[in-house]
Amino acid sequence: MAETDPVLPRAETYESLCQSFRWSLPRAYNMAADVCDRHARRAGRTALIYFDEGGSERRLSFDELKRSANAFANTLEFQGLGRGDRIAILLPQCPETAIAHVAAWKMGAISLPLFTLFGEDALEYRLSNSGAKAIVTDRENLAKIIAIRDRLPALERVIVTDETSRGAGIDVAFWPAVEQASTRYRNARTSADDPCLLIYTSGTTGPPKGALHAHRTMIAHMPSVEFYHQFYPQPGDLFWSPADWAWIGGLMDNLMPAWFHGTPVLAFRARKFDPEEAYRMIATYRVRNAFIPPTALKMMRQVPNPRDRWDLRLRSMFTGGETMGEDLLHWGFETFGMVISEGYGQTECNLMVGNCPAIMDVYPGSMGRAVPGHSVEIVDDAGKVLPAGDTGNIAFRQPDPIAMLGYWDNDAATKAKHVGDWMLSGDLGRKDENGYFWFLGRADDVITSAGYRIGPGEIEECLMKHPAVALAAAVGVPDPLRTEAVKAYIVPAAGFDPSDALAAEIQDFVRARLSAHEYPRQIEFAQTLPLTATGKIRRTELRQREQQKSQEA
Repeated sequence: MAETDPVLPRAETYESLCQSFRWSLPRAYNMAADVCDRHARRAGRTALIYFDEGGSERRLSFDELKRSANAFANTLEFQGLGRGDRIAILLPQCPETAIAHVAAWKMGAISLPLFTLFGEDALEYRLSNSGAKAIVTDRENLAKIIAIRDRLPALERVIVTDETSRGAGIDVAFWPAVEQASTRYRNARTSADDPCLLIYTSGTTGPPKGALHAHRTMIAHMPSVEFYHQFYPQPGDLFWSPADWAWIGGLMDNLMPAWFHGTPVLAFRARKFDPEEAYRMIATYRVRNAFIPPTALKMMRQVPNPRDRWDLRLRSMFTGGETMGEDLLHWGFETFGMVISEGYGQTECNLMVGNCPAIMDVYPGSMGRAVPGHSVEIVDDAGKVLPAGDTGNIAFRQPDPIAMLGYWDNDAATKAKHVGDWMLSGDLGRKDENGYFWFLGRADDVITSAGYRIGPGEIEECLMKHPAVALAAAVGVPDPLRTEAVKAYIVPAAGFDPSDALAAEIQDFVRARLSAHEYPRQIEFAQTLPLTATGKIRRTELRQREQQKSQEA
């Protein structure tokens, strides 16, 4: 099975990097060989640092990972599973999650990551839609599967990681089966275009859709990860991220790229993100590289005096999923002594735009430039490329090796995602004369007020600059005069109490910094905001609330 070398050449400038970059994709390729097998040749090489249920530190080496993945692949085949079958994985950041993914890829099956935060309805939809034949989970999440199993006729095997024997609802006990199986396994001979990974979208614009990816996605992710992390890897690099491995950002922006290069990863298993604990882990384990979503960064920003309390030695940090904003960029430089690399992509076509501070200027508020090897433009609804400065659809030229094969069992949605040679992101943005992209918001999040088309991102970024604002979301609400008016939902920062006076102060703050048509004419304070499992604000849910209020009124 072909294995690959690092794909991003060193360069002095962004332009020279683009000129020297060339894709090299083998025909026969199984990504398990790259993220696991080739690093197992040196015994004891650390793959994962994690913590057991008692909080004690444990380490998993690449050779242990390979043996366990081989044994689990044999177990799955013994249970009647095979090439092309969907194997769901409902687990947190832990060794069994990674072992299950690698084993599925080895046998030519398709792994299906699922968030442990999902309730029964969300799980039933994804398991039913995908036709998953097996699920790997733990005792904590088993009850949810038992409750819906009779509605999942395709689900043949429930495999539980923290049980020593079969019990009610359990078909296979993970570790006893692995310990009994052979640790020798010949990887399935797969092509680079064979499917291996099915990840469902967040469902912010309707029912979640399953984005089906091929083995080639591993190679295709590497230029972007190496770009964001300033020519990763370098000696001493160690990766950490609070992003769940059920999200493409946690699995393919963090865990697997690190293992592609044989560098260790620190697992994060907390039920709830704790910013102080995040600082402690970064300092204690000398984390050098991190992927931290903006929502988590905003929580870390609330912690006082981090540089005085912890020895932080990060070399690179990447963020994505939501716009970072100018204030967060400046805070990151003051706190970590480096420029945070913002990037952009989506489940269907990940890591397409970004920054590499080592070779390019970074502008506050910009997502950066197209990553070498990818073509990104702003196009109109017909797929025509727009001039610099115009607002339009952020789009990715196809074919592209990082792009999904298509939506699972949904040809109509796959077709609707494309226009001509372009895959439409569903987001609005603009590209300046220097090739930098600026995110304006999801196309369906755009607020139309008095003839103006307003993206919520800029308003939210401005709101976050006010000291009383911890989190903010801007949406359009029905307005008889303007079609829509801007409304802001605000979670107050610690020490600030909601009041009409505070709302007026925040409105004046935005009006003075943006414009009269962009400031929020309505403000509602809230204890929390609805978030997707990946930490993105569900503006759709907020708009639905407002539409219901309007109908009732």
